[in-house]
Amino acid sequence: MTGDREIQDEELMGIAQDPEQALRLRRSLRTIAGATSLGPDLREMARAVLSGSVDIEDAFQDPRYTEAVFQRMHEMRRAADDQTYAERQQSKARFAEWDARQQADLDRERAERDAPVHDFGRGGARVQR
Repeated sequence: MTGDREIQDEELMGIAQDPEQALRLRRSLRTIAGATSLGPDLREMARAVLSGSVDIEDAFQDPRYTEAVFQRMHEMRRAADDQTYAERQQSKARFAEWDARQQADLDRERAERDAPVHDFGRGGARVQR
């Protein structure tokens, strides 16, 4: 993302059901924003939501963005239908590896988010550990 500001998980609680879902949603938006394999409308939507310039609920109601989502889902479905059995097995293996990396990243982000904040008295720096 190129903007100075990125929304916090709490800002997604209008649509997320809990802090874990908000964390996953923000991470997904980051992935979409940086995915060169996706169309420009999807990337633009994700960047706009992450920067706070567009509310996520508004983004979900914008016909341009919803059309881009449905178009991408159609492309994914068509590609899945065209895969051979061997390609599906390779895809499953790649997904399992990707998912393990994502889980490790999520665990790290959760630990950072949930780390206690220490206040070192008057004028002291607050340090999150």
